[in-house]
Amino acid sequence: MQPYLYTIINSQKLKEILECFYSCLGLPIQALDETGNTLCGFGTATDFCMQFKKLLPDSPKHQNSCRDIHAKASRRAMDLGESYIFSCHANLNHIIYPLVNKDALFGAILVGPFLMEAADSMMLLDIAKRYSLSTENILDLYESTDSVHIITPEKATQISRLLAYTFNHLIPSANRQMDENRSKIVQQSRINESIQMYKSEEPLEESSYPYEKEKLLIRKVKERNVPESRRVLNELLGYVFFQGGSNLSSIRSRSIELCSLLSRAAMEGGANTEVALKISNNFLQDINSTRSQEDLCWQLQRTVEFFIESMFIKASDKNSEVVKNAVQFISQNYNQPITLEDTARHVHLNPSYFSTLFKQSFGSSFKEYLNYIRIEESKNLLTNTNYSIIDIAIAVGFDNQSYFSKVFKKHTGLTPKQYRN
Repeated sequence: MQPYLYTIINSQKLKEILECFYSCLGLPIQALDETGNTLCGFGTATDFCMQFKKLLPDSPKHQNSCRDIHAKASRRAMDLGESYIFSCHANLNHIIYPLVNKDALFGAILVGPFLMEAADSMMLLDIAKRYSLSTENILDLYESTDSVHIITPEKATQISRLLAYTFNHLIPSANRQMDENRSKIVQQSRINESIQMYKSEEPLEESSYPYEKEKLLIRKVKERNVPESRRVLNELLGYVFFQGGSNLSSIRSRSIELCSLLSRAAMEGGANTEVALKISNNFLQDINSTRSQEDLCWQLQRTVEFFIESMFIKASDKNSEVVKNAVQFISQNYNQPITLEDTARHVHLNPSYFSTLFKQSFGSSFKEYLNYIRIEESKNLLTNTNYSIIDIAIAVGFDNQSYFSKVFKKHTGLTPKQYRN
């Protein structure tokens, strides 16, 4: 029966890539199937490995240990979403890169064994203790360590990256899947940081849901600020986990409420109503089949990003990245005296053309959008701080209090003082 890996990758092409890799780096390299068995490879087994296998107890568990370790490392690499450097039961280093297609592990590329420093007594004594080896056995092993390549940790890291560059294009969906896995890990890390933050604060009442953060999230979505929207969303999710633990139904309920609010925010921010409602409906359908907190959080984060994307839909595919870069530049520098010319220069466009492109995408001029961002930030400061109005005006990028008050009243119908009171 043909290995699953060869149903999605041409076997001859894979062999050619492995041979090229081996010829350039001189390190043993193998293609493994999903169970850890070798399909093909280049580079002979080291004397150390052959000596070590002879010393292992004669049982299926120990004789198949290499295969089992490689299979486990493959799955670990898939979970991490990247190459994985690990040490085997013989204390030798390897690098493994998973080959993934549609959430399934089809195989892996294994580089090694190698050492990152010369073998020492500690390495060998650890093996001797684990497998009850004699002094004579250890001496034989020590003499065979010369057969193992030694590379620096820095080079191991570069080889790890090279594996990704070399093999992630072989399976069309693999790169996307790896990126998704990495992003999930990052998101869970941010949520855990938020949980720890809430734990370190004063005990919170059940009713003390951070509505201000919810408002901030809606504002950041309207501003089309993806990084800040992610950050605030994960702080909100951290609170939900902190208060509700691992109650998936509770998290679903809060996610549905957030989705509804975000859908409205996207439409108010310029998204096509039909598109925004479709994004919302897709999320509501997917959420019912979600069986883990991690996937639910990931779906919600992606939905936030989709809502923001929907607000760029007026821009052509060719120009959407330019507009996104401009929005990011504004979000990062709104409190500075930036101009249309500064922003156009940042995205490498003629100011006149950029001005037209920006208005086509947003339905408002660059100046109107910049003032909107500044006013939204000033509303937050007026509500949550005791800073003077002049200090707030300067903090959000206005030259003077008079102009700030004029623009503020135009946007809100109130003066800054009236809004604060």
